[in-house]
Amino acid sequence: MSDHFWRQALAVARRDLDRERHSGEVAWVTIPFGAIALLLVPLAVGINQDVLERIGTGMLFVVVMLFGVLTAVRRTNIETPAQRDAIALLGVDPVAEFTGKSMATAVLLLVFEVVMGAVAVALYGLDLSGWGWMVLVMPLTAIGLAELGTLSGAIAASVQAGPALVPLLVTPLAVPLLLGATQTVESIGGDGGNLSWLILMVIVVLVLAIVGVITARPLQETR
Repeated sequence: MSDHFWRQALAVARRDLDRERHSGEVAWVTIPFGAIALLLVPLAVGINQDVLERIGTGMLFVVVMLFGVLTAVRRTNIETPAQRDAIALLGVDPVAEFTGKSMATAVLLLVFEVVMGAVAVALYGLDLSGWGWMVLVMPLTAIGLAELGTLSGAIAASVQAGPALVPLLVTPLAVPLLLGATQTVESIGGDGGNLSWLILMVIVVLVLAIVGVITARPLQETR
């Protein structure tokens, strides 16, 4: 890809990050509500440390998936039709736009994941012995959710019944990410279980990237 492509993608990413800096939606809305969701779990199951340790990793990634997808889709849908038309008239490559939006959303979701991970450790007393895998799991999860949300938002903007299709698209593709993230961290041992789940996450991320690139131009033409 040319330097011009990456300049466009980085410009789109900076624009979206500037929007977040001014709105503070992730910092002041998504993160507090995610922390509250994690806090409600001990209240629901009782203060049983064994139970909290056993379900803590799963609950962490359920919260990350739910709030992450909502954040990604919402960030894509904040543009008005007039703004989308202006971007098209400026000659921004739709693939660069998809890439830039995914990059910005992935950065925000990674921050969200790190904060939620710290909250989960503090609340649930999680065993950190397998959390070295988080160095790979968290970025893959953030990138996958960002691609999924950006793609879903583009479909919603291009199809009259788009918003109704978003859950049908998001749910089946978010499940492999959820399973891969939790199982990679929990299946510690020498049986290669970690690697197989990690490979699943990589495949999902690559498939979403390929679909996003292939459909970027056709979806822009139908807006």
